[in-house]
Amino acid sequence: MRLATLVTAAAFVVAAPVVAQAQDVTPLVTAEWLKTHAADENVVVIDIRDKVAETDLGELPYIANAVVAPYASAGWRIEVEGVPGQIPPVEEVAALIGGLGVDADDHVVIVPWGTDSSEFGGATRVYWTFKYLGHDAVSILDGGWRQYDAQGGERVAEPATPEAVEFVANVRPELRATTADVEAALADGTPLIDGRPEEQFLGQSKSPVVRIEGTIPGAVNIPNAKFYSAEYASFAQPETVSALAEAVGVANGDKNIVFCNTGHWASVVWFALHEVQGNQNTAMYDGSMAEWAADPARPIQ
Repeated sequence: MRLATLVTAAAFVVAAPVVAQAQDVTPLVTAEWLKTHAADENVVVIDIRDKVAETDLGELPYIANAVVAPYASAGWRIEVEGVPGQIPPVEEVAALIGGLGVDADDHVVIVPWGTDSSEFGGATRVYWTFKYLGHDAVSILDGGWRQYDAQGGERVAEPATPEAVEFVANVRPELRATTADVEAALADGTPLIDGRPEEQFLGQSKSPVVRIEGTIPGAVNIPNAKFYSAEYASFAQPETVSALAEAVGVANGDKNIVFCNTGHWASVVWFALHEVQGNQNTAMYDGSMAEWAADPARPIQ
């Protein structure tokens, strides 16, 4: 993978995250914030980039003071009862997080590559995992490695070595929708938001992990790519998120459930609505279409 130098233009309507003090926690932090606070005692930077060794970043491919837990291989998601991409049992994912040196007092900052919305979805999915486990002091580096490197962030040869601690989870079930929750939403009219690309929403193509083309009946579509600028490596502003949601009939504060194929792209939409816009009534169906469509008795539109 080769990463071009990023020009920090602003033609796309993007977020300008607050450059918070170390004691403040915002959903997105800037590269300048990270450069200033990465070495703080209660900040844990988690580099989730995949395949770093396969890049041309030379002898200094890592972020100073960061621990490494690649999204695809560290154990953030597993197959559960034939459904891919699920959150592991709580004790397993808590052990993963504790092994990274994260305890209740730490502010976690997640760093992806920042290449596009789909790749950035690794960060939003890990962010959702922390929130689901009750750890609210978590942020994502807006623009990921691309912004960090473009703004002269310190690079090192090896990642930091964490000291394992006990991470105690306090699960917030309201953030995770189940198949039963989706069935109830169909019955009572709760909006269902499909975060997949339009061609999958329309049944013109499908993921290999989903049995059949189509979507959940009555769902509306906000493609996840609308929330992230691949060109400028920045997340959309709250007003942009609100406009996208309102365009499909979902106002801020409306109860809704987001889904995709495996809860990856859906996490981008969840992050936009729940965290950036501030709609605390948004839940994510991590089983998504892979789980929903597995049973031929469930309706598909």
